[in-house]
Amino acid sequence: MSQTQESAPRASQHQKPKSLWADAWRRLKKNRMAVSCGLLFFAIAFFCFVGPLIAKLLVGLDGTSQNPALGATAPSWSHWMGTDSLGRDMMVRTMQGGQIAITVGLVATATALIIGVAWGATAAYVGGRTDEIMMRIVDVMYAFPNVVFVIVIMAVLDTQSLVVLFALLGAITWLNMARIVRGQVMSLRNQEFVEAARAIGVSNANILFRHIVPNTAGPIIVYATLSIPTVMLLEAFLSFLGLGVQAPQASWGTLVTEGADMIAVYPWILVGPGLVMGLTIFALNFLGDGLRDALDPQTRKD
Repeated sequence: MSQTQESAPRASQHQKPKSLWADAWRRLKKNRMAVSCGLLFFAIAFFCFVGPLIAKLLVGLDGTSQNPALGATAPSWSHWMGTDSLGRDMMVRTMQGGQIAITVGLVATATALIIGVAWGATAAYVGGRTDEIMMRIVDVMYAFPNVVFVIVIMAVLDTQSLVVLFALLGAITWLNMARIVRGQVMSLRNQEFVEAARAIGVSNANILFRHIVPNTAGPIIVYATLSIPTVMLLEAFLSFLGLGVQAPQASWGTLVTEGADMIAVYPWILVGPGLVMGLTIFALNFLGDGLRDALDPQTRKD
C-alpha cells in the first residue's frame, strides 16, 4: 500500500468532531435567506442606535426639536422621511423609536426565555406533583388578561418607568415558552442518551440543562424570534393607552399610531416607521426559521 493511501485514513482519524454550535453555524451559513435577514436586522439596529448620533453631529437634527413654522412637510433632501405636524424630523424619530422598540423586544424576550425555559424544563423533568403544581400556576396566570395585568401593576406601583414596563412584558410572555419547553422536555427525558447519562452518574441538573435543554433549542429560538415583534406590538398598544413610552419619546408603535391618524393628509408620517418596523418583523421571522433548521438536531443530515 502506498504512503498516500496510508495517510488518508490516518488523517481522517485525527479529524476533530464538530460541536453542536459549530455545526449549526455551518448549516446556517448555507441558508442565504436567513443570513440575509440576520444582516438586515443588524443593519436596522445599527441604523437606529448609531443613526441619531450621526444626524446630530453632521446636520444638527434630533427627534425632539420642534419647528411649528415648518410643520408637516413631505420627504426632501433636508428631511429624507419628511417631518411631522410639529416640524420634527421623521427619520431621526424613527431611529429613536427603533431604539426603544428593539430594546423592549430583546429585554422582555430574554426575560421570558430565562423564566420560561427554567420553569417548563424543571416541571417536565421532575414530573409528578411538582409538575402538576407548577403548570397549574401557569394556568392561573393565563386567566389574567395581559393588558389588564400590566395596567393594574403599574397603577399599584404608580410608575411609568420603562424598566418596570420591560420587566412586566417579560413577566407575562414567559407562559407560552414554559409550555413549549415542557412539551419538548417530556418527549426527551426518557430517551437513551438521558438514560446513559443517569447510568454514569451525571447529576439531574447537568442532564437537564446540558443534555436535554440544548435539544429543545430549535423551538425555543423560533418562539423567541417571534416573541420580539409580538412584544413590540404590545408595547405600542400600552403606549397608546398612556402606560408606555411618554412624549417626547417615541417608539415605532406610537409613531405608527400617530401616522395612522394622519394617513389621508400626511402619508409619509406612517410610511417611514411602518416600513422599518415591517422589515424588522420580516427579518426576525425568516432568521428564526433559519436558526430552527440549523439548531434542531432532528434535522441534521449532513
